[in-house]
Amino acid sequence: MPELAGRDLAAAEHLFGDRLDLARRYVDHLATSGLERGLIGPREVPRLWSRHVLNCAVIESEFPPGARVADVGSGAGLPGLCLAIARPDLHLTLIEPLERRVLWLEEVVADLGLGNVTVLRGRAEQVAGEVEAGFVTARAVSALSTLVPMTLPLLRGSGTLVAIKGRSAAEEVEKAAKAIRKFRGHSVDVHTVGESLLEEPTTVVRIDVGEA
Repeated sequence: MPELAGRDLAAAEHLFGDRLDLARRYVDHLATSGLERGLIGPREVPRLWSRHVLNCAVIESEFPPGARVADVGSGAGLPGLCLAIARPDLHLTLIEPLERRVLWLEEVVADLGLGNVTVLRGRAEQVAGEVEAGFVTARAVSALSTLVPMTLPLLRGSGTLVAIKGRSAAEEVEKAAKAIRKFRGHSVDVHTVGESLLEEPTTVVRIDVGEA
């Protein structure tokens, strides 16, 4: 089990509160069956808390109470399951095309008793008509120029994309400008969250869709 101590422990206590034990169980799943089934690499195990779970959980501040959020290319549940644990008021739909990942996600959701999560197998472009979401999120799926056409249609003309990105976020926004316009995206904002909690804050790209 990856160690949780010092600044990471303080951040986890702040983000998960009385659901920290659930977060620990999720990390245990990642470090065991997640590793065995190839959802994460062996090098990631020691840094599951800092680099992955806390990095994702801090974006909970981006969503209003009761929001419906679709997580595209959910994979190991990053950020979807982190958000579901940190914010039981959110309604999460985890969208994942690969069957082995879907089965793992369903097992973890059942074991943790997360009643606010639905797992949906398919590509984002295939399930656009089945998902009701005011927000869509993604992490480590693809560059924004590819991600925008994949995610914005899920919002059905109104909502917000909250994408977790790296240091090249501003550059990606520039390259995706044409796609953003095509899918009626506006008010593009690149910012960081979690400065007071994490050693390395999380970079987020927000794109609104619909009326400006």
